[in-house]
Amino acid sequence: MTGRRRTAFPRPFPLLIGTAVAGALLLSGCGVLPGGPGGSGEPVTVMTWAPDQVDDVDAVSMPGVPAMARTYARWINERGGIRGRELRVITCDERDTAAGAERCARQAVDRGVAAVVGSYSRHGQSAIPVLESGGIPYIGGYGASEEEFRSYLSYPVNGGQSALLAGHGRQLADGCERVSLVRPDSIGGARMPQLLNTGLLAARRPESTDILAPERATSYDEQAAKALRLAGGTCVAAVLGSRTETFFDSFRRLEPEGERVRISSVLGSVSQPLINRTGGRKSPFEGAYVTGWYPDAGDPRWHEMREVIRKYAFGDNRIDPDDTGVQTTWIAYTVLRAVVGTIGDDTATAGKVTSSLNRGTEVDTGGLTPVLRWRFKDLLGTSPYPRIVNAEVTFQVVREGRLTAQRKGFVDVAEALSDARRTAG
Repeated sequence: MTGRRRTAFPRPFPLLIGTAVAGALLLSGCGVLPGGPGGSGEPVTVMTWAPDQVDDVDAVSMPGVPAMARTYARWINERGGIRGRELRVITCDERDTAAGAERCARQAVDRGVAAVVGSYSRHGQSAIPVLESGGIPYIGGYGASEEEFRSYLSYPVNGGQSALLAGHGRQLADGCERVSLVRPDSIGGARMPQLLNTGLLAARRPESTDILAPERATSYDEQAAKALRLAGGTCVAAVLGSRTETFFDSFRRLEPEGERVRISSVLGSVSQPLINRTGGRKSPFEGAYVTGWYPDAGDPRWHEMREVIRKYAFGDNRIDPDDTGVQTTWIAYTVLRAVVGTIGDDTATAGKVTSSLNRGTEVDTGGLTPVLRWRFKDLLGTSPYPRIVNAEVTFQVVREGRLTAQRKGFVDVAEALSDARRTAG
């Protein structure tokens, strides 16, 4: 965002009140977004972290996540806050490093925040134990680390990559006689075929062909050539994170003239911003099947979020409403709003937020997810993801350069996740 934002109030205030509010804004600390009109309750201070300024070429940058958190706070505070409480958002750049994630978590503990909300980090092993030591709940992280689905203080809003892969097998089983899976040659990648195969086997399709790929390659010609040799009623799925684009560049370049093999992936490896950046309708992803957590970006259920961004982001181009990180942050703050609304008129502390979540506060996200609730009996309870409460996914397809719904509604993959674990045992 460029330029300086002028603080605006929804209606004229008497001079005395306006002066008092201006003074309150001046007293707010650096890195904290103050709220607008308050109520009788104490302010609610939370943190949102994500990598922004990164050094490694393979690092992930998600500047839209903290920017969306600040935009949400501006919007909700102009409406009177959360049940009269001003929402204050502290942001932290974790730089996609373990040290950065731990630093942000320690800052959250030191500042005594009520929760860490809607954040992104691949380094949960460094951050989550610090939050646990301080008793701070982690609400609706992106789902980029396994700790988010294991910690007793984590409250995820989606089923992470495990749910996407289990759902992807279901999605591909309808139209693919066989599937080749191109995945990282890593410990995390080793679990991918098992999850994908649960959906394929349930539809009486054969197991996928496993094609291993180096995590940091600059070309995937060898893997693309192998996938093409196996073509013939075969769909090619690639789940390589930020390297998925590199693989499909190789794949389409080697594809014989006049042939068009069906390709596929999951959100996190393919996204609408990526499709836009790689040519839109002429993108190599045109026609691809994609499994996601939420309705496609053009669904009217995202209308309120888009309006908030339009009115309160002040042209901040870091916030892309089509980005899954931005969408997850919106949903996570919807959870926070519902939970804080149950606490009454006293201070909303981390302990009280956690207690409300554990008691089973229901969160209606306007159809962007199923109704969310984190009672013990709502948890999937299956290792290595015992904290999942939302095991539903959506099936999408890239048409005319846009991710659109291939099938209406959500698909529940809880049984597939449980089957994958039993097979592993």
